[in-house]
Amino acid sequence: MSTLAINAGSSSLKFGLFDDLDATALVTGEMDWADGKREQAQLIVRPRQGTTVKSRFSLTGSDTAAARVVQVALAAVGAEKNSARAITAVGHRIVHGGAEYRESVLLDSKVKAAIGQLSELVPLHNPPALRAVEAVENALPGTPQVAVFDTAFYASMPPKVFLYATPYDWYQHWGMRRYGFHGISHAYCARRAAEMMGRELSQLRLVSCHLGGGCSATAVRAGTALATTGGFSPLEGLMMGTRCGSIDPGILLHLQRQQGLTCKELDRALNHSSGLLGVSGVSPNLAQIEVAAAQGNPRARLAFDMFAEQVREAIGRLAAALGGMDALIFTDRIGEGSAALRAAACEGLDFMGLRLDGKRNAEARADVDIATADSPARILVIHTEEELMVARETRRVMAQ
Repeated sequence: MSTLAINAGSSSLKFGLFDDLDATALVTGEMDWADGKREQAQLIVRPRQGTTVKSRFSLTGSDTAAARVVQVALAAVGAEKNSARAITAVGHRIVHGGAEYRESVLLDSKVKAAIGQLSELVPLHNPPALRAVEAVENALPGTPQVAVFDTAFYASMPPKVFLYATPYDWYQHWGMRRYGFHGISHAYCARRAAEMMGRELSQLRLVSCHLGGGCSATAVRAGTALATTGGFSPLEGLMMGTRCGSIDPGILLHLQRQQGLTCKELDRALNHSSGLLGVSGVSPNLAQIEVAAAQGNPRARLAFDMFAEQVREAIGRLAAALGGMDALIFTDRIGEGSAALRAAACEGLDFMGLRLDGKRNAEARADVDIATADSPARILVIHTEEELMVARETRRVMAQ
C-alpha cells in the first residue's frame, strides 16, 4: 500500500508515490511547463528501479496532469485494476490555508470551499491544486485526500513579525497579515541541514532560500519559522519568475488613478507579466536569462543582477532576525541549479561568516556543502523533498 503526493505549482506538477511502511519512494516525477507551453509539457518519470523516462505530454491544465500522474502511480505498483488497495491516500500541497488552517487536514467540501475562497490571493496555485484534487476524485473515487498547507509552517510567528502597520481592524476583521509560503520546502530543508551538519535541529539558526518559479527566504530557529519574505500573498518578497515581489503600494494607487488600470489588469501584470520575465523580456526561467545575459542582452543582465541583489538583501535581513546564522540553504530549481546566482547572492557576505568555495559551488550537485573549510557558517545546496513531506503529513493525518 502506498501514499501519493501531488504538488501542483504555478509552472509544474511534481509527484511522488511512497510506500506506507518505510516511506520509500516507489516512483517520482514531474510535469514542467516553465516555458509557458502547457500543451507540450515535459513529463519525467523516475521509478525506484529502472531508468528515468522523459516524454512530451499534451495537457489542458493541472486536472489532466493529475489524472496522468495517477496512471503513472498505478502503473508503478502494477495495480491499474486494483487502485483502491494500491493507493491508500493522496496528499496535496496547498499553498494558502489562510488563518483557519494551521495544520494538515482531510479534504472535504468545507475545506475545498475554503481553499477556493483563498484563490484570489494565490491565483497561480490554489486553483490548479483544486483541479488536481477533483481529478483524483474522479480517478480514485473513495480514496481519502489530505491538504498539506505551506502556510502552516508559519503559524507560530509572533504578531510583531506577521502584522502589517495598517489599521489594526484590517487584521481583526479581514485577516490582513503575513502568512508566508514554501513552508513545506523550508521545513524539509531545515531538517536535512541538521542531518548534513551532524547537529540537532534545535541548536541551529538557518536562512533557507527557496528559489524557483516562486521564491521566498525564511529564517528558521530550532526548526521553527521566525521570519520570512513571504506575505499576505505570494506577491510579496523576492522577485520571481513572473511575480513582481515587493513594490511600493503607491505605484498601484497611481496606476489606478492616473492610468486607469483596473484591478484585473493590475492582477494580471503583477502575477503573470512581472518578475524575471517582466524585467528581462526573455523568459521567467533564470537559466535562459543567464544565456541571454552571456550573449550581451542588457535587460537579461539587469534581471539577473536585480534578482541576486534581492536574495542577498533577504539573507542579510533574516540573519539579523536570527542574531547570526549557522547555515545558509539554497534549494529548488534556481537554488540548486544556478552556480552563478549562488555566487552572486553570497558576494560580499564574508562579514557574516559566509565564505563560498568557488570550485565546490561550480561543481555542486545536491545535497552538498559549498562553503570553504574555514567558513564559520555553512552554505548548503539541498534538493527539496516537498512530496516526501506531503506524504509523511498525509500518513500522520490518516493515522489520527
